[in-house]
Formats: sequence, C-alpha cells, structure tokens
Amino acid sequence: MTRSYNAPMDEHQRLAQLRELFHNVEELIPFNRHLGLHAESIDHNGAVVHLDMRDELIGNFEHGVLHGGVISATLDVVGGMAAMATAVLREGSIEESLQRLRPASTIDLRVDYLRPGAGSRFTARGFTLRAGTRVAVTRMELHNEKRDLLAVGTGTYIYNYAPEEAPDQ
Repeated sequence: MTRSYNAPMDEHQRLAQLRELFHNVEELIPFNRHLGLHAESIDHNGAVVHLDMRDELIGNFEHGVLHGGVISATLDVVGGMAAMATAVLREGSIEESLQRLRPASTIDLRVDYLRPGAGSRFTARGFTLRAGTRVAVTRMELHNEKRDLLAVGTGTYIYNYAPEEAPDQ
C-alpha cells in the first residue's frame, strides 16, 4: 500500500503518520521480528518498544535470564527509532522526510548491564540527547515488568540520505 503524505498537516497529523511509519518495526527488519520487538510509541519524547521473554532469548540457562545480545540489540533498535523520529519531525513534511532520509546506521553503541535480564516482559525507552544534520546521540533504558532498571545505553547514529539529498558538509 502506497500512501501520499504531501497534504499540509498539523502537528497531531504528523505524529500520527510518524507512529504509522514506525508501528510495524517488527515487520520492517527480519531480526526485529525474530526478537519479537513491538513498537509501543514514538513521538517528540522518543520511542518505546517491548518484547516478551521466550526460550529462544535466554542467555543463561540456569537462571533463565535474557541474553546480553538481545538487550543490546533492543536498546540499539529503540535508540535508532528515537534518532529517526527526531530527524523526521524536524523536516517540513513526512513526505519530504521519506524522500530524503534512509534508515539511520549505528556508529557507536555503549551498553551498561546493571542487573541480570530477569522477567517476562521488557520495555525499552530511547530519547535523543542531541541531533545534528548528520549525527544523533541517544540514551536508552531497558526495564522489566517490575520496572527494575536492567540496562542503559548510549547510541550514536549517522543519518543516511538519498545521494542527491545529502546535506552539505
């Protein structure tokens, strides 16, 4: 299904379209689907995704806790979503954003594991600390259903533009 986003719109409409673009994060990237990531929200305040514990995600079979790689990948996804939301929302329109921007790429990711990944449902939140025309820096957190803070991360993402749309250096 192709949508046209060229009509003038208010902020509420732009946010609704942004949510629509990112809502199916699990369908856009096969690895996200494998992890079972689901987008909960995305707006000016950042992004929120969740995943439910499954046997395939266990990293320590004795304790049944989430694998560290799943934690880092989840934080990377939510950080990238926050960075992209910032870029899309500062453009003149959703259509302009879709013509200019491609998915951001991770250029640095730091994860601090604070507790074992125990739980049945995990929620990751990401927000943009700073964004320029080429690079964005985000902060992310992962909590379990008890709201225990399990891990924090900082991600740096480079914006990828269509070749003819790249900003001047």
